[in-house]
Amino acid sequence: MSTHASSSKADFPWWLVVAVTIAIAVAVFVATSNLYAQVFATVAKGIGITIFVTVIAFVLASVIGLGIALMGMSGSRLMRQIARFYVEVIRGVPILVLLFWIAFAGAPAFVAGWNALTAPLQSAGLFGELLVRDVSLLWRAIMALTIGYSAFISEVFRAGIQAVEKGQIEAAKALGLSRAQRFRLIVFPQAIRTILPPLGNDFVALVKDSSLVSVLGVADITQMGKVYAAGSFRFFETYSITAYIYLILTVGLSLALRALERRLHRQHEQ
Repeated sequence: MSTHASSSKADFPWWLVVAVTIAIAVAVFVATSNLYAQVFATVAKGIGITIFVTVIAFVLASVIGLGIALMGMSGSRLMRQIARFYVEVIRGVPILVLLFWIAFAGAPAFVAGWNALTAPLQSAGLFGELLVRDVSLLWRAIMALTIGYSAFISEVFRAGIQAVEKGQIEAAKALGLSRAQRFRLIVFPQAIRTILPPLGNDFVALVKDSSLVSVLGVADITQMGKVYAAGSFRFFETYSITAYIYLILTVGLSLALRALERRLHRQHEQ
């Protein structure tokens, strides 16, 4: 009994109590300081863009990543090789470099290709010519993050799907279920319990990596902080508040994802 009690005390999330206490203390300090309140109000304007970039990029990356994972487990050798090529190449390029490449090389190449393909329609007056400036820096940033994270997420899906016992898949085949039905009814519901923790980690990582879009001038949290610091020379105050906002977002998300994992685990045990 004493061992169990001591174990419970050891497992109590004291780190969370300390973190919440510090967060509340900082919030009170910000609310009572005109300078920090002004910094917070300015930097917080970028929260909406940060959330938008993160959610859209994560959803698109998950869809593409699932497709790449399924290609990697395909019966076609060509599909498997294409998937492996995509994953290895994209994972080998830093996200920041990929961001620059998509923004300043990929986007112009896409525009040139689009105009070449639609040239007859443009001549007929059905389409107008697409210009590079028509592709906003926001969407270039989103596509770069989507492509970069899709390679990592595809490996998460692949590992989760392959963790499902082959005996259950064979039993589903014996019942006459199609490949799509086996995936939807048997494989994916079991794989999601394995997939969710690393997928959640990727989501939290994407929140942090979304700060890279500031190099393109996208008005996210980091960019708003950079602009304010450059104009006021209040670097300590500005970047302290910027770090504080990111910590609130990432720690909050981590706790929510852990709660979801525990709920799924309890449902599985029942």
